[in-house]
Amino acid sequence: MKITNSTKDDIPEIFRLYKLATDFQKIKFPENHWPKFDRDLITTEVIENRQFKLVIGNKIACVWAITYSDPQIWEDADNDSSIFIHRIATNPDFRGNNFVKLIADWSKSLAQEQNKSFIRMDTCGKNESLIKHYESCGFKFLGTKKLKDASGLPSHYLNADVCFFEIVLA
Repeated sequence: MKITNSTKDDIPEIFRLYKLATDFQKIKFPENHWPKFDRDLITTEVIENRQFKLVIGNKIACVWAITYSDPQIWEDADNDSSIFIHRIATNPDFRGNNFVKLIADWSKSLAQEQNKSFIRMDTCGKNESLIKHYESCGFKFLGTKKLKDASGLPSHYLNADVCFFEIVLA
């Protein structure tokens, strides 16, 4: 098992995993699921070394992205002391391996290396089982609210109840 930056060659697989995740979301949570993401967004994340993959054997088991600023979503709570995790998508062949916990632990190391104080994450829709899962992975649920301005964000943020999660590093 290895965590590394995604490459441009991984982009088709990233989109395949996003589609599979979206299809799963449509079944489990039909009221809120990911839209089709813009290729330029993903390409930029790859170029900026903010798109990651977990590889098991020779297969990508999971992908996610990070950012160091998220003012439109986190509004007044945005700061330069945070790492923000986005779009965790697990290969269905590897579901049930609790990769969110692994990503949280990996994020703690990354955050400490970069002198960050917080690991933050959000999700749209008040899904109680997902909230409990994120809490079991070490995130504190901070509550839910609608964003003041979701323009320019992926469409699933528009008029959505956004759930906020945080890990505070000592």
